[in-house]
Amino acid sequence: MEIDGSYGEGGGQILRCSVALSALTGREVTINNIRAKRGKPGLAAQHLAAVMGVAALCDGDVENAFVGSTSITFRPGKVLGGSHELDVGTAGSVTLVLQSCLLASLRAPAATEIEVRGGTNVQMSPPADYYLNVLIPLLGRMGYDVQMDLLSRGFYPQGGGAVRASIAPCLGLMALDLGERGRLVEVGGECFTQNLPEHVAHRMEDAVRQSLVDHELRLRTRRTTGHSTGAGTALYARYQNTVLGADGLGKKGVPAERVGEEAAARLRQEMDGPGTLDVHAADQLLPYMALAGGPSAFRVREVTEHLTTQMWLLRQFLDVEFVMERDRRGARVEVMPTRTSREGRPA
Repeated sequence: MEIDGSYGEGGGQILRCSVALSALTGREVTINNIRAKRGKPGLAAQHLAAVMGVAALCDGDVENAFVGSTSITFRPGKVLGGSHELDVGTAGSVTLVLQSCLLASLRAPAATEIEVRGGTNVQMSPPADYYLNVLIPLLGRMGYDVQMDLLSRGFYPQGGGAVRASIAPCLGLMALDLGERGRLVEVGGECFTQNLPEHVAHRMEDAVRQSLVDHELRLRTRRTTGHSTGAGTALYARYQNTVLGADGLGKKGVPAERVGEEAAARLRQEMDGPGTLDVHAADQLLPYMALAGGPSAFRVREVTEHLTTQMWLLRQFLDVEFVMERDRRGARVEVMPTRTSREGRPA
């Protein structure tokens, strides 16, 4: 089959999920116009690492796999599990590499361990903390047992970070019905720095506490040394039925206080909205819902182009239906996989 990588948001998500779905369904796929709507189209280092990571997981074959390539053909083999090491080679996002590999490993018959080196906290991608606090716990509720360790932090431009994900064989995904959040259980997170003075993390922490003064926070600071220098804040709000996340990344010339304030403002925006998933978790969890053993549902405060593009892509590989009911506060989304989708056979 052929996938147009310029569809919808036209970014790397189409590529990453296409190769993962190819590995899951056994369908050969050609992806054209890769990242056509980005300033520098084609494969960047992190996208190449994701493609080659999935190929390693399923003993697949890839044509035109090089940095800058705007079209690849992916021929999957069988996903078996085992231990794999991937190196982006730059400060490219380790979580975006994991996004492909976790999905591709869903039906591995044996345990899978993946270590990825690169950037753990970089612009325009989920920080490793978001996977630890939000995405992996939500996958756990669906029956996908993933454990992740943050081995070292990596910031732009040097990178040098690493994570290790351990994945247990999954007998089947449970549907995730997130009609209501339930009561608020905990609000917390971490303010972290690397190779910076101790006061930087404390200034971020003070700003977060002032911005969320109406909540009792489980907030800690952590200072490390490493290959690269940086700072950031990762926050979460855990409810009975779900968890919401938000973060802020330090940048040269930006006061530490502003990093904390902006992260807190993003979390409050999610908490004050109607969402049972935050806007970033929605599109990342959608493939798992499409492969679950029954219908799932959730609410989001905003329907992003990433979400609608993901719906389009999943329909290319799986027999799945989506129902979206919009209102002035966001939307309710239902995901209804058919028997074909649940068994992972081509639609």
